[in-house]
Amino acid sequence: MNKKLKLKGRYKQFFTLSLLFGGILALVDIFVYTQSVRAGAVLNIFVVAYIAAVILFFLKSSAGVLYDLVSFATQYGQVQKQLLKALDLPHAILDEDGKIIWSNEAFERAIGPDKEKDKPISHIFPELTSDRIPGKAPEFIENELELVYEGSDYLVKLKKISLKEMVETNGLVETEPDYEGYLVALYLFDNTALKLALREVDDQSLAVGLVYIDNYDEALESVEEVRRSLLTALIERKINKYMAALDGITKKIEKDKYMIILRKSCVATLRENKFDLLEEVKTVNIGNDMAVTLSIGVGLDGLSYAQNYEFARAAIDMALGRGGDQAVVKTPDQLTYFGGKSHQVEKNTRVKARVKAHALMEIITSKDQVFVMGHRLGDVDSFGASVGIYRIANILERKAHIVLDDVTSSMKPLVDMFVNNPDYDSDMILTSQQALEQIGNNAVLVVVDVNRPSITECPELIGRCKSIVVLDHHRQSAEQIENATLSYVEPYASSACEMVSEILQYTTDVVRIKNDEADCMYAGIIIDTNNFTQKTGVRTFEAAAFLRRNGADVTRVRKLFREDVDEYKARADAVSQAEIYRDCFAISQCIADKCESPTVVGAQAANELLNIKGVKASFVFTDYQNQIFISARSIDEVNVQVIMEKLGGGGHMSVAGCQLEGVSVEEAEQSLRDTLDAMIEGGEL
Repeated sequence: MNKKLKLKGRYKQFFTLSLLFGGILALVDIFVYTQSVRAGAVLNIFVVAYIAAVILFFLKSSAGVLYDLVSFATQYGQVQKQLLKALDLPHAILDEDGKIIWSNEAFERAIGPDKEKDKPISHIFPELTSDRIPGKAPEFIENELELVYEGSDYLVKLKKISLKEMVETNGLVETEPDYEGYLVALYLFDNTALKLALREVDDQSLAVGLVYIDNYDEALESVEEVRRSLLTALIERKINKYMAALDGITKKIEKDKYMIILRKSCVATLRENKFDLLEEVKTVNIGNDMAVTLSIGVGLDGLSYAQNYEFARAAIDMALGRGGDQAVVKTPDQLTYFGGKSHQVEKNTRVKARVKAHALMEIITSKDQVFVMGHRLGDVDSFGASVGIYRIANILERKAHIVLDDVTSSMKPLVDMFVNNPDYDSDMILTSQQALEQIGNNAVLVVVDVNRPSITECPELIGRCKSIVVLDHHRQSAEQIENATLSYVEPYASSACEMVSEILQYTTDVVRIKNDEADCMYAGIIIDTNNFTQKTGVRTFEAAAFLRRNGADVTRVRKLFREDVDEYKARADAVSQAEIYRDCFAISQCIADKCESPTVVGAQAANELLNIKGVKASFVFTDYQNQIFISARSIDEVNVQVIMEKLGGGGHMSVAGCQLEGVSVEEAEQSLRDTLDAMIEGGEL
């Protein structure tokens, strides 16, 4: 056996070099002989002895050296194996199918002793599916992912190890030329402590909040003057005590505004409690006729405290824009709403309307063109408001156009009053394509009755105009028109026509409106208030009175909205087929294929269903243009806006809707039922 083992490499070079030195000494001995025979003889004896000793040593010790080297190599391999086995880093080897073929002790401790190790790794870690394991593709050699296993957080690293070179060099197995076998090395890095530390640091990060009292002046006016300071003190004490319980800091910055600083973990507590401070403040009552409501905006997860403050400001603006009595939490990724169950309080003062009117006049007078558009599939309110803005532009001697593509049956009588009318320009009403062709660099776009760019009549116009004005009475949503030069959003207003009518009154000292224009705006108010029965306030009647004084005729408007027999039958059928869900929600489907405006018929049916005793909210589904339109209505007990927002829509507390794509009516109805069930169980309804 020893004769078959031979040294090579550096160890062989060591013995060869010794013999080489002996040869050199022999040459030196010959040279010395030529100089001195006696010296050469002496050196010759030394050279012979040296060479003999080297040869004897090589013959006698080579077997022992080989034995020692083989023993060391064997022991070294065992040491390496033992080190890997005892390594604290969990480590395992997988075959091509993801089955564990070897693992060390740390890995076995991590997964538990009762786990079967001869099964694929996906049986232990379901996240490690076959597509997660490095495959046969040459470029796919590494992968890593995070997972949670039995309460511990792990970072899993997988590395592909080719077997081709190892198999070719071992001399035991013969392979095909295209052999691409491999193993997968798996490493588990326990990040539990790191995750806990990061979560703790994240929980301790500061969040900024703003708390506004919505109806401060109105609430004070409803109590005796001597008790007003007590009411203010009780409200402030309620806010301070609530935030102090969360280890937060409250600072009063104005008579009705507060700034709060608290930890992010406390915001999570507020979320769990659904910001019950909104309801607690309403319990403050010392004889005030009007309950106090709050708006709360919270910003967190920003890159700096300043950014969190900007998030809080954006959140409070959103809460106020949606009518108040709610909380909005804003992060870099999303907006979350809480509350918003009470009705908006109408402001009796018109100061804001006057200020917005003057700002609008300045913007229009500085431009050459005025384009007005409402929402897609426009209704009477959006068209009436557009006509009002058209009149304002004419008063200010500016060229104006109304952008309108599809004319629904409900709008057709109104549109016909202006088409081919010699009193109006032939290009008063343009399609989206015509508007895009005619728009210039010095134009202003006025968007009415909508504040979501995706559902406007022509979203491309928003990108083409540098100056944009938004006039809307719907609650704001997360999607809104950015960088508007002027934004006038009043959720308490009954309609966009009411807002435009107020603005008209501040345009000039003597306002002159043509009868057709007054009829359009008056019709918009009637439709959106359902004949002055919904969302009607003092200012609604004042706007209607202004339009009546300027030529609006109730009889003419009523004749405009007489419907044909097919629409009447479709609405009656939707009402008759209604299902009462959970004893208070009316759900029905409107089949109005023979009608020009099925969605309008569906909305009318939803209004009719509210006349049924015990019905708190109604939902009517209409299949139109490959979409499912949902019309949601309520009187005062249910906020249908928050329900529709869950399905991707929005609107008002009592009037809302949404559009669903890629689903059937039955699937849409089931989605609504699931949403209602979840909101009732979560205490949101």
